[in-house]
Amino acid sequence: MSLNVAAKIWHNGQLIPWQDARIHVLAHVVSYGSGVFEGIRFYSTPRGPAVFRLPDHMQRLLNSARIYRMQVGHTLDVLCQACLAVVRESGMPAGYLRPLVIRGFGPMGVNPFDNPVETYIAAWDWGRYLGQESQEKGVEVCISSWSRIAPNTLPAMAKSSANYMNSQLIKMEAITNGYAEGIALDASGYVSEGSGENLFLVRQGRLVTPPLSSSVLPGITRDSVMQIARDMGIEVQEAQLPREALYIADELFFSGTAVEITPIRSVDRIPVGQGVRGPVTEALQRRFFELVQGYAEDRHGWLTPAGAREREASLAR
Repeated sequence: MSLNVAAKIWHNGQLIPWQDARIHVLAHVVSYGSGVFEGIRFYSTPRGPAVFRLPDHMQRLLNSARIYRMQVGHTLDVLCQACLAVVRESGMPAGYLRPLVIRGFGPMGVNPFDNPVETYIAAWDWGRYLGQESQEKGVEVCISSWSRIAPNTLPAMAKSSANYMNSQLIKMEAITNGYAEGIALDASGYVSEGSGENLFLVRQGRLVTPPLSSSVLPGITRDSVMQIARDMGIEVQEAQLPREALYIADELFFSGTAVEITPIRSVDRIPVGQGVRGPVTEALQRRFFELVQGYAEDRHGWLTPAGAREREASLAR
């Protein structure tokens, strides 16, 4: 897949050409997976490009780094302003931001403390993650044979590069067997999440999602869906879900920055409900896109306008 990329990447306080954003093959992150990252969408709105829940995403990045004892060296405000600078510099009306905090080249060995911590922010144009028609027609998924990371092994609350080796196993197995995505169970056998998405179930008009204790990432879109549902008067519950609950659900959908809100039409070849996008999912989708595209009142302050493109002063502190 070729990417339509922004020409500049933010690196440790300054915008540099895309081709100059390089790391050494012996950087600590390459051998040991010592990196944390974020995925953030910015949307085209009547006021120009606006970033969705920017402070929340960047705070999660800092939280992930803190869990792994990584000293980022930039404040939340600096990181948010850096994202806006990348959006402005890109000239894109809408796209995807990828902030990265990694341990770079230094002493070899598992001990990471003497390796430099570097921060990058890139942007590109990214369409429908699970296919152009996925948000209307839904996707077919399977229950993965791979479980999500168990408690006290790797921290599921951190969005770390290392965690996504587990995600790759889930994703590759699903694709190899003819599915768009896989759903993993947690170490106790309860439903967890997809390879890179949170999961919601609709049953008798109630919205249910697995709790953080089921090794799920505390998704920003997940939290948004829960808030939107409550605003619409839909009952929301966090609860452990046995695998078979997915087979008898009225509706299922994924949520996440990449997938946004994507219906699931079958699990292990068993149709979900009528095998088409359900009314609750459709209503939540409609409201979500009205909000992120600036056509509904931003009552929760989720959109940060990027503002006019301009030459930036140094953002390092």
